[in-house]
Amino acid sequence: MAYFERLSGTPDGGGRFRATEHTGGGWNPTEQHIAPTVGLVAHCLAGGGPVQRLAVEILGTIGIDEVEVAVATVRPGRTIELVEATVTWAGRAVVRARAWRLAGSDTSAAALAAEPPLPPRGELAAWDMSAGWPGGYIASLEVRHRDVGPGRAQAWLRSRQDLLDGEDVADLTRFLLLADTANGLVQGPERRGWFYPNVELTAHLFRAPAGPWVGMDTSVSWGPGGHGMTATVLHDEAGPVGRVAQLCTLRPMP
Repeated sequence: MAYFERLSGTPDGGGRFRATEHTGGGWNPTEQHIAPTVGLVAHCLAGGGPVQRLAVEILGTIGIDEVEVAVATVRPGRTIELVEATVTWAGRAVVRARAWRLAGSDTSAAALAAEPPLPPRGELAAWDMSAGWPGGYIASLEVRHRDVGPGRAQAWLRSRQDLLDGEDVADLTRFLLLADTANGLVQGPERRGWFYPNVELTAHLFRAPAGPWVGMDTSVSWGPGGHGMTATVLHDEAGPVGRVAQLCTLRPMP
């Protein structure tokens, strides 16, 4: 079973979808984890071409239920385009996402990446992420992980589930589906007893990722006034591909 079943619409756009139990969240297993929804909007927005930036605003919690995704073009263009997806559940907007699509060209002669490489996944230990997080989404992941120091961790992860039953998705979609997982990779004792959901996610990619595995070099910073940020360098097995950041609100665990 996949994270979602398509009820209407076409593979190159929005439509209506039914979430399955595999979307269950880490803070509340009866609500959707935002990660599969990020993958869903990336899939709906990528119909017109690859995405180089995806900015997701999380407007509320989402039940494990039917959702609708509406896609619109904000800024049309032949070489630069801005598109938007709005996810609604129970009559209200719960996610808004915007993506920049930029036409490509051959710049291989100038290609470089300043980010240091991530250790191969074989050097990281298998990690049961479900020991720290409940929910169907986390249970669907295969993770290799190591703590690097206070507030920092490295991981390789992939999903055991498809995004949509009977529908092919691009490597980019599978990659962005996993991006929100970064906020749960650092589980040091200083984080216990705190509630730190992210209210948004912004990913920038400078090249197209390939393969099912996503590498993450993740750092967590918490300020003294109730706010935090999770910042991650994203990798595929050939090297770094971009970054993702998540703004968090901090409060004692209820």
